[in-house]
Amino acid sequence: MKLLLHICCGPCTVGTMKAIHDESIEITGYWYNPNIHPYLEYKNRLDALIEFAKTISLPLVIENTYGLKQFVTMVKDDLENRCSKCYTDRLYSVAKKAKELGYDAFSTTLLVSPYQQHENIKKKAYEIGEEIGIDFYYVDPRPYFREGNKEARDQGLYMQKYCGCIFSEEERYLKKNTK
Repeated sequence: MKLLLHICCGPCTVGTMKAIHDESIEITGYWYNPNIHPYLEYKNRLDALIEFAKTISLPLVIENTYGLKQFVTMVKDDLENRCSKCYTDRLYSVAKKAKELGYDAFSTTLLVSPYQQHENIKKKAYEIGEEIGIDFYYVDPRPYFREGNKEARDQGLYMQKYCGCIFSEEERYLKKNTK
């Protein structure tokens, strides 16, 4: 099976690749993350992914779109549901690209993080796959999250401190200031 794997960052890729350990699956990474801000954060995450991909010979398809205006426009009217809109945007992108390039299925590293809305991501991915006409490959990589992060640190990969959007970074700082 040929799988196009949406990748949010290098560290999440480490854990996800451990979960997808089926030798019959040919994986290509797919970078599309217009939600990641500011620009230096976006660049650090992309550079870390490129370096990690080289170490495991993971081919990449990169949609190098720094999308500050696109992302803010998409979520500005409903910030409380921004994550759902963001998941939907990225899942549509990978599913459409997988179909366009002739892959058998798509998936995402977003599923590895215990901080993301796992069931929401999974449900949306199945719905989008059905709508577009391509299979969503589901695996639960959460058991590999800590191990993947440790390995990423050991390899010196850039480790982010928030999910990526500017609003999550704001929340991170607000939580720090209330402690």
